[in-house]
Amino acid sequence: MRTLTRLIFALSLLLLAASMWLSERLPERRQMLAALAAEPVQTPLTMPAFRARAGDTDYTVQPLHRYEIHGLVVSRHDTAAWWDIVHRDWGDRLNVVDLCVIWGPNLANDAYRGLHYWSEVFTCNVGTGSQALWDQFDPDALSNNHLLAADAGVARALRGVRVGDQVRVRGYLAEYGHDQGREFRRGTSTVRTDRGNGACETIWVTEARVLKAGNPGWRLARWLALAGLAVAVLLWWRLPVRLD
Repeated sequence: MRTLTRLIFALSLLLLAASMWLSERLPERRQMLAALAAEPVQTPLTMPAFRARAGDTDYTVQPLHRYEIHGLVVSRHDTAAWWDIVHRDWGDRLNVVDLCVIWGPNLANDAYRGLHYWSEVFTCNVGTGSQALWDQFDPDALSNNHLLAADAGVARALRGVRVGDQVRVRGYLAEYGHDQGREFRRGTSTVRTDRGNGACETIWVTEARVLKAGNPGWRLARWLALAGLAVAVLLWWRLPVRLD
């Protein structure tokens, strides 16, 4: 029984490590949905500001444009992460998650899979050691999206999105802020060609949908690995004590 327990533990640990590495691998171009070839759709509108509440804070949200984007998620930032002291200091609970996505020309070939993407508190970054890969990348077909939601269902859907997912987000490009505690205001980009500070899209989300999940097999494997580790711990706990 001890040997079996150790074997279950070791195999589960290996499966967990592999699944954590591969569950966020970007899918191949042939797996891309046709909808991701389209540019984001932005339509000006005249809409009064409205109030929204998240946590214990009341926000003022000013929609500027109706907005819809289809994209492949290449990086994400959870604003509730323990190390994100900036959102905590601002009292910003309306910004649920940041999703960095690519679309269109960046999915025309498999070059995007050779690039490295990572998110920080405000930004999405792209890097590669290959000039050939970089020459095939279009920075105007990438956006870092600060996603706002006060509705529990929408917020839950946003938090469930993972790297490798193909998504559709609908809502409004918007400015928002609050004057409770430390006063806070945040704007939005309204073009896809800007860079640096202020270049991110801030979206009040009315609908968020994963159109196609990335690496479902490896995501299932991660849960199986965790279950295997739990079984191994339980079996080990029930083993008789050896007195030798």
